[in-house]
Amino acid sequence: MRSLFSALGFLAATASALNTIEVSNQEFIDSKTGDRFMIIGVDYQPGGQDAYGTGAGDPLSNPKACLRDAALMQDMGINTIRIYNLDSSLNHDECVSIFNEVGIYMIIDVNSPLSGESIDRSDPPSSYHKGYLNHIFSVVEAFKDYPNTLGFFAGNEIINDIGTAKENPQYIRAVQRDLKNYIKNNANRAIPVGYSAADVREVLEDTWAYLQCQIGSGVDMSRSDFFGLNSYSWCGDASSFTISEYDKLVLMFGKSTIPVFFSEYGCNDPQPRLFDEVPTLYGPKMTVMSGGLVYEWSQEPSDYGLVQINDDGSIKLLADFNVLRDQYNSLDINLIRSENTTATSLTPPDCDSSLITEDGFSTNFNIPDTPPGGDELINNGIKNPPSGSIVSITETAVQVAVVQTDGSRVKNLQIRPGATEANFPGAVSGFATASGSGGASATSKSSKGAAAAPTAVDRSVIGNAVAAAALGAVAFAL
Repeated sequence: MRSLFSALGFLAATASALNTIEVSNQEFIDSKTGDRFMIIGVDYQPGGQDAYGTGAGDPLSNPKACLRDAALMQDMGINTIRIYNLDSSLNHDECVSIFNEVGIYMIIDVNSPLSGESIDRSDPPSSYHKGYLNHIFSVVEAFKDYPNTLGFFAGNEIINDIGTAKENPQYIRAVQRDLKNYIKNNANRAIPVGYSAADVREVLEDTWAYLQCQIGSGVDMSRSDFFGLNSYSWCGDASSFTISEYDKLVLMFGKSTIPVFFSEYGCNDPQPRLFDEVPTLYGPKMTVMSGGLVYEWSQEPSDYGLVQINDDGSIKLLADFNVLRDQYNSLDINLIRSENTTATSLTPPDCDSSLITEDGFSTNFNIPDTPPGGDELINNGIKNPPSGSIVSITETAVQVAVVQTDGSRVKNLQIRPGATEANFPGAVSGFATASGSGGASATSKSSKGAAAAPTAVDRSVIGNAVAAAALGAVAFAL
């Protein structure tokens, strides 16, 4: 099959690259414009965790699928994807370049579900060794040269109760230190490294406090650059800012010295999901947060999908896709890009046992030494490292079938390449309604024009299967 891409020279590749994202106190910022970067994202793991290591590829190794998904995400206004399990031996240039061209950044999990490729929460010292470091450093090598690599997750839900909070915190900081030192010595820019936490309230605040505090007076390489939270506490229209305890999260993270965001969110009860939390998450009550990633893009056994991917690569949009898209299009982009004035000139607290509130949670801030052989890898790089680079796009039209919830086929679906800044809702013209008006451009609050009134999601439409199908009786106007 003819490749969708061709190699691109250095000057041309850098000319079309996205601006890199940096951390500034409590916020992510665009490194060139200085605008605040708010994550409007989705967790992206087609095939689920079980597909990793089977020889079937990974989510960023199939250009045809990436082109299909990037076109839909660009229309929705998505600017970030999180990918959990990636094979560093595969070529990811084409897929990453597609997402780069439409203004979508990536947060990469460096661990995998295979033995020896993650920290074992039940016995962290035994799993922290040179072989493990070689694996996570290979993931860094594979993605460090892409401008749209936003950051790396050093761990996901390693701490999930008091019992796992005794030894694991210091090993999470050790892995963060090793990753950041490897990036410092082997990459051409700083790339943020952080942690994705379970929303288990007995350990949540202590986990954040332990990871964001400062050890010593110099640059603390073990400290988190950002903090992700997997939260499913807002469930349908019976919930609210207080019922979901989002208000408590705002109080908890109000003085955070690093960006905090939802690394997963989107309770799936009731269904279809209403995503009522979206206007609140991106509204004035929660400017302390840096957005979030909806779980998840493709329908898997856990039943959280926005789309259904078929064996032949065709795709069906599910009701959740349309509801979430409408919620995104109601957002105030001016507010999203505005600096949180309370989040400047913040100083991290010194690490001390007084920061920890729960008995049994670690107060040991003596971070384990890098295991034998690890320093050699960090200082000199791994052997035969993979590499990645931006390549040029030669085709932009989606070649597989995409159908709406009512079975009608989406026509003329394609990406709009050439982005240098993050994608956002309303950045490209979107669905046409039955009367032909552009849904996305008509309802979004553009940063370049007057703010339109938000469009609320119609509960009467979502409340039954017939109306849910009617949500899908539209086509792309591209």
